Amino acid sequence: MTHHTSITPFLTVKDAKRALKFYTDGFGAKITDREETPDGFTTGKVIIDGAAFWVGDEQPEYGNEAPKTAGQSGVRLILIAGDPDALFDAAIRAGATEICPVTVEESWKIGKLADPFGHVWEIGKPL
Repeated sequence: MTHHTSITPFLTVKDAKRALKFYTDGFGAKITDREETPDGFTTGKVIIDGAAFWVGDEQPEYGNEAPKTAGQSGVRLILIAGDPDALFDAAIRAGATEICPVTVEESWKIGKLADPFGHVWEIGKPL
């Protein structure tokens, strides 16, 4: 069996149920492998056009805090899309906050927004 190294982001949020709905509504994501424990802790694997990441509730006891709790996030996520304008607009309608509108910069068409959970996304495509 061949092993391929990969990196899959895991986004920690304050309300995973609401976050999973946002990513579905805002980015057209599909949710797979969703789990909810009896105490309400929720995680889910999010797929956007074949690209995967995980979302889960905070667990401060394990050092897992959302950007809004921690006061910052050192990570930006770049979401490459066939139609960045449409995806950006859908995310804004679903509750994201615009940081920079979709524009052409160097060899990219790209815009930047913050999702309602404090994660920063750059949505675009190379030209």
